[in-house]
Amino acid sequence: MKINEIKDLTNEELNQKLEELKAELFNLRFQHATNQLDNPRVITEVKRTIARVKTILRERELNQND
Repeated sequence: MKINEIKDLTNEELNQKLEELKAELFNLRFQHATNQLDNPRVITEVKRTIARVKTILRERELNQND
């Protein structure tokens, strides 16, 4: 997911997306542990997307406090 796509979402949508990504990461880790994951690079991409979402949420939180 690109940063521009993330910025277009509302805070509620971002929180929902964050929960979905965390669940996906859990499932990917489980698949990796049981040697069912074909491409381990997917785990890295999901982690980066989680970081992007958290960054945007934090930026918005700081902008509200100004």
